[in-house]
Amino acid sequence: QVQLVESGGGLVQAGGSLRLSCAASGRTFSRFSMGWFRQAPGKEREFVTAITWNIGSTFYADSVKGRFTISRDNTKNTVYLQMNSLKPEDTAVYYCAATPAFRRSVVSSTNEYDYWGQGTQVTVSS
Repeated sequence: QVQLVESGGGLVQAGGSLRLSCAASGRTFSRFSMGWFRQAPGKEREFVTAITWNIGSTFYADSVKGRFTISRDNTKNTVYLQMNSLKPEDTAVYYCAATPAFRRSVVSSTNEYDYWGQGTQVTVSS
């Protein structure tokens, strides 16, 4: 079983920045696409961003384009989410997830991911 552990969440003021990390176990990290999702209280889990394993293509939800950046370091088995210009509506538990797929339609879908981390809380104050 692939294990994912998120870290880096916290409390920041609106307009601030935060970087989340997701450390992955296993020997096949380099061939997993990695995604970030978030879930606010009373809301469904939603796609935030993903990076594919094959060519490193990145995809972003419209709500975070221009503000969030996903990256990965395969030598460290880690994926990052750099969040800038944070807004109160970004407040949520953020989850990283892994899938062997790479097509845009798949990596942007919550139910297409096989492995999930425990989540890390991000709170943005106004």
